[in-house]
Amino acid sequence: MGRLLAPLLVMLALTSPVAYAFQPEAEKVVDNVYALIGPLGQRSPENDGLNASFGFIVTPKGVILIDAGASRLGAEKIATAIGKVTDQPVRWVINTGSQDHRWLGNDYFAGKGADVIALGRTAATQADFAAQHLEGLTRFLGERMRGTKPLPAPGTLTGDAATLELGGETVMLAYTDAHFPGDAWVWLPKRSVMFSGDLVFVDRLLGVLPGSSVKNSQHAFHALAALKPTYIVPGHGRVCDLAQAQRETGDYLDFLAEKVGAAAREMEPMDATLDRYADLPAFSHLDNYRGLHRANMNRAFTEFESQ
Repeated sequence: MGRLLAPLLVMLALTSPVAYAFQPEAEKVVDNVYALIGPLGQRSPENDGLNASFGFIVTPKGVILIDAGASRLGAEKIATAIGKVTDQPVRWVINTGSQDHRWLGNDYFAGKGADVIALGRTAATQADFAAQHLEGLTRFLGERMRGTKPLPAPGTLTGDAATLELGGETVMLAYTDAHFPGDAWVWLPKRSVMFSGDLVFVDRLLGVLPGSSVKNSQHAFHALAALKPTYIVPGHGRVCDLAQAQRETGDYLDFLAEKVGAAAREMEPMDATLDRYADLPAFSHLDNYRGLHRANMNRAFTEFESQ
């Protein structure tokens, strides 16, 4: 009987609501500023695509949400986390990027009355990738994507940077064009808190995608470091200080640009470069190192080779 019950129990576990139990919890950064930290692994039905870091600011006139999650269900989970901290409604949603988990929850919050805001190229890239992201995430999340409607940010801002006053909070957006074209950060100068979007990864190795730019990322990271933020809410990983962000992101971007990029410009064979730098102890402890490091070097080499 035990052998017959075992497969049934496994099936029940996979289909049980417990399988979808991941719920982000608000972590205080400074007064009225909170982070929502997702898992470091892949998007999955269990986490509803919330495998990234998000955040929000509570103001007297409403909540400013930084990034909206990857689906309607993910957005609902973010709303639940906010509701445990404040009764204030989400009045504004700011998107730091156009990768799926930054914005596919926009429609949910817009339906609740929030203004959804992004820099112009961020919103344009969202529109360009909307169908592709919806299709790709459906492969990961299946029926958990039901009800998700892509809504590129309607409130677009012109220029390479913008400063907003929302609910008495000063919010500064600036392009990084790092992980995805149109990526941006959100800087709270009064709080010395940086929401870096997918410019900064800690606890896991950053990924260089086909549309990523190591050159842009390195330049943007140096600009971020010049601001000397006290706290950074990274695109992925725990809230950190600038020193950790430098060790786990800044130093890796410098390596890709200055070692791999130099080899590419000098027309060294790619395989020789990738083999020489296959083992980097300074970064090998980070999650996803084995799966991403060689591909990151490959794409960095190709970027600098073409310049």
